Amino acid sequence: QVQLVESGGGLVQAGGSLRLSCAASGRTFSRYDMGWFRQAPGKEREFVAAINWSGGRTYYADSVKGRFTISRDNAKNTMYLQMNSLKPEDTANYYCAARISRGSYYDQAKEFEYDYRGQGTQVTVSS
Repeated sequence: QVQLVESGGGLVQAGGSLRLSCAASGRTFSRYDMGWFRQAPGKEREFVAAINWSGGRTYYADSVKGRFTISRDNAKNTMYLQMNSLKPEDTANYYCAARISRGSYYDQAKEFEYDYRGQGTQVTVSS
């Protein structure tokens, strides 16, 4: 089992940047594919970005492509989400999720594909 703890959220003006972190417990972080999701008040959860166990493959929602960058440091058991050119519509609770890499196809954008998730960190972008 893995525990995930997000950090780095906060209040930022539109056009600004934030870097979120997702720290994972345990020694087997490199065995997990990881993802970021977000949920705004009154809206459904939505996929933001994903990265495979090695960091060699990344995936993005169209709404964040070109602005957000997902990365990971397996030596530090940590995943990151660098968010640039933030917009008010990026305001949401961001949480990370992990799934044991099975070496088979999975839909990175589907929350049910992931085995674990954190509590989230709030990001608020003012206009």
